[in-house]
Parts: sequence; structure tokens; C-alpha cells
Amino acid sequence: QVRLVESGGGLVQAGGSLRLSCAVSGRMFTGHGVGWFRQAPGKVREFVAGITWSGSLTDYADSVKGRFTISRDIAKNTVNLQMNSLKREDTAVYYCALPSTGWGPRVQYDYWGQGTQVTVSS
Repeated sequence: QVRLVESGGGLVQAGGSLRLSCAVSGRMFTGHGVGWFRQAPGKVREFVAGITWSGSLTDYADSVKGRFTISRDIAKNTVNLQMNSLKREDTAVYYCALPSTGWGPRVQYDYWGQGTQVTVSS
């Protein structure tokens, strides 16, 4: 059984930074990536960033390119999302997720964490 636990959310002023972490445990799908998603109130969940198992490839939503950086520590089984220059529109619950195969915004993600709230104030 795969378990994902997010941490690092909180309240930050616009222009500030937060670092989210996702701890992955249980059965591991080596060769597959990890993704970060977010869901704001009244909006559909959207892809934010993804990374391959090796960490050699990354992908970002246009809205966060240049501000967010995804990385992974294979030894610690964690995936991090460094968020800089935060905007009010980044306010959402952030989830990490694991697909059964592949990586990126268009694959199916089968395992999800419980989410962590990020609130950006003006």
C-alpha cells in the first residue's frame, strides 16, 4: 500500500515563499514520477508540477513556471515543491500524487495524499 503525506503548508504574504514536502512510503513504483496538484475553492483540481523517478525531467503548469521548483530526494523518498513569489491565486489545497505508470500532467494518478493548505494573503 502506498502512502503519501504532505507537509509545509501555511499562511504567507504575497511575494513570500513556502516549501512543501511529500513523504512517500509503501510499495514503490520505480521508474514512475510524482506530481503536485492543487485545488482552490470552487475550482477543479489542477496539475502544478511533475517529476520523473530519477528527477532528471520536470514539468510545470504555465501559471507557476519560473516561480515553483519540484525536486526529489530518492534516498529519503520525498518530493519537494519550492514555491517562490507566491500570489494570492496560488491559494489552494496542495496534493502530491503517484501514478501507476508514467509521469506528467496527462497520466492517471492513483495514489493521493491528504493535502496541505496554502494560503497567500495580500
